Amino acid sequence: MSDSQAEKRNEFLTARQLADFLQVSETTVHRLRRSGRIPAVYVTDRLVRFSLRDVRRALSKSADRHGGADRAGEPEPSHDEAQMDFADLLARLET
Repeated sequence: MSDSQAEKRNEFLTARQLADFLQVSETTVHRLRRSGRIPAVYVTDRLVRFSLRDVRRALSKSADRHGGADRAGEPEPSHDEAQMDFADLLARLET
């Protein structure tokens, strides 16, 4: 496979693989799928795969709509309120 073909190749993951990548539980992955926050590919009625590129794009858009990507000017949350959202998680994984 040439480099350009490899770049165009879409990586499909199981729920477990996606959960490991996002550092969340499989239950969270399926909850996000059922709610429509992340796209899924149904191979059969019971066999589901996730496009990593499409999931990352969907979570980034979701974080942008909810203000997760740009928090300039907001006060720092207290230790009890601090929680990583998907935009923070994706940014950390990209570095």
